[in-house]
Amino acid sequence: MYTAHWKGKVLMKLWQPFAVSVCLLFLAVVPAYCQQGTFGIDVGSTSDKFGDLARNSAVEADIEGQFVVYHSKDAQRGTNVVAGGELRFPFDTNNHATEYALFVGPIFRVGGNFSFGFHIQPKEIVLPSSLVNGIAFNRYNMRLLELPLVLEYKFGSEHHAFIQAQVTPEFTPHFINPASGPTPYPHPSFDHGYALRGVAGYNFGRWYVKATYENRYFKFDPTLGNPDGLYNWRTNLATAGVGISF
Repeated sequence: MYTAHWKGKVLMKLWQPFAVSVCLLFLAVVPAYCQQGTFGIDVGSTSDKFGDLARNSAVEADIEGQFVVYHSKDAQRGTNVVAGGELRFPFDTNNHATEYALFVGPIFRVGGNFSFGFHIQPKEIVLPSSLVNGIAFNRYNMRLLELPLVLEYKFGSEHHAFIQAQVTPEFTPHFINPASGPTPYPHPSFDHGYALRGVAGYNFGRWYVKATYENRYFKFDPTLGNPDGLYNWRTNLATAGVGISF
């Protein structure tokens, strides 16, 4: 029998290894790369809509970290390589997805205040089940390989203020069986998807504040694997938070 309590335990087991791995990675790397990373926690609201079902909103937390694997000596035209991870977990896992990702990629500096690059980002999304006409519809979970394009501009006094944009085309996911129970439906057929993220913040030196807004959409073909469009998924996420720079 499906219960929110049992599902919460499953999700806890899913993201705990990821969180421990990220923490160990930071503990190993930070001493060697002092002043070359960030670690922050954001809290806000996620709004999710699946197919024609009613839109649901909930509080969501986002833990993320990033550090420089390779730092160029050229502060104006050099190339850095960054790596990090992100964990998103909603307070309501019955209607919203839990996500975790790792990434690595180059960042190219153009002058002292503008940079661009991309991330190679494997991600897993634990999709919620939906109750349709009294029957539980268990969605497959998704594993994706994403390539977000990252643009950042720093300005103001000593370039402490910053804005960032990320544009992510979504590619065909790999589907895995849900932990909440088997599903009799075949894998859905992916049509297209995208994610757009905007960030604005201010770095005070040892710590920073920022606000984030993201819009994301997945669309699947109207096949047997996507009955009533229940995999079609639109997310609007708005968060604000603080972090440390080291």
